[in-house]
Amino acid sequence: MCFQCLRRRKEQEFCLMAAPGKVAAFRLPPLPTIGEIIKLFHLKAQKQLSQNFLLDLRLTDKIVKQAGELKNAHVCEVGPGPGGITRSILSAGVEQLLLIEKDPRFIPGLQMLSEAAPGKVRIVHGDILTYKMEKAFPKHLKKNWEDEPPDIHIIGNLPFSVSTPLIIKWLENVSKKDGPFIYGRTQMTLTFQKEVAERLTANPGGKQRSRLSIMSQHLCTVENCFVIPGQAFVPKPEVDVAVVHFTPLVQPKIQQPFELVEKVVRSVFQFRRKYCFRGIETLFPESGRLKRTEQLMMTANVDPTLRPFQLSMSQFRNLCDTYRKMCDEDPGLFVYDYREELKQKKMKHSLKSVSQPEQTEEENQL
Repeated sequence: MCFQCLRRRKEQEFCLMAAPGKVAAFRLPPLPTIGEIIKLFHLKAQKQLSQNFLLDLRLTDKIVKQAGELKNAHVCEVGPGPGGITRSILSAGVEQLLLIEKDPRFIPGLQMLSEAAPGKVRIVHGDILTYKMEKAFPKHLKKNWEDEPPDIHIIGNLPFSVSTPLIIKWLENVSKKDGPFIYGRTQMTLTFQKEVAERLTANPGGKQRSRLSIMSQHLCTVENCFVIPGQAFVPKPEVDVAVVHFTPLVQPKIQQPFELVEKVVRSVFQFRRKYCFRGIETLFPESGRLKRTEQLMMTANVDPTLRPFQLSMSQFRNLCDTYRKMCDEDPGLFVYDYREELKQKKMKHSLKSVSQPEQTEEENQL
């Protein structure tokens, strides 16, 4: 069935359903279903891009509801795909909707939605990881950081391959108050693999407590809203999906530069099952490592025999604050890279082992 035939059929259904004499809020005109759009444009989810389509509009409505009141709001949807969540956002009565889609196959279907909501939709064919969001919304929407969040929302059913690097990028934007957070404490409602969502929201002592837990919770209020079973998606992923809502905090719980916090937290969780001092050691060069590790642990008042997942946010704050003081006293300390030191040691060892047999061979010949 062609698109025009589908459109006419939907319009006939709409005329039968419409209640005369009533002025309703914004409603999308009759459109083909998401399933029909997928067939019409021959769309297939690409496994290499971690694509999964959500066809149930009751679930897309539920996702959008987690974002809060969207009437007259400005929304950016990341990776709209065939447009299921897009329809729910438009039905919520938004003022403007910015769609950022990397896959060109979805653009014609999204353009059809744009035509159904004149003046409301702007489509950008691009990569959200590189798209500059500083100019995505009107300047008059800006609010002071201490004020209530602006009437701006980011919503997205993220591909699994993109979700973690993207949230780390946005958390860095929160810390620096740039990117989409140049407008204030912009709220985000995003989907993740269930396991990743559990890491984002895990409490101290929880088995899912990780680097993501600290980096997200020290900058945002993070809420695991609800779980969508894998069978709701097409094709069905091997895992369930969770919807997570982020609201940036007025004051971060660790008031240090993002790069410093990220380095300390990453080091601590490098040896997740070992005592925390084992990871903290990697912050320091081999020369003087033990002494400086003891100094950091004692000054921060952190028990070196705790496991990384047992540390509280205040203990991470003490570690970051103390490490910052040590970096101020030794400016070369922050640029030290444990992995690079290991790499150099391995190279020296391999060169030594290669040259040694050659020497022995010469001696044998002599």
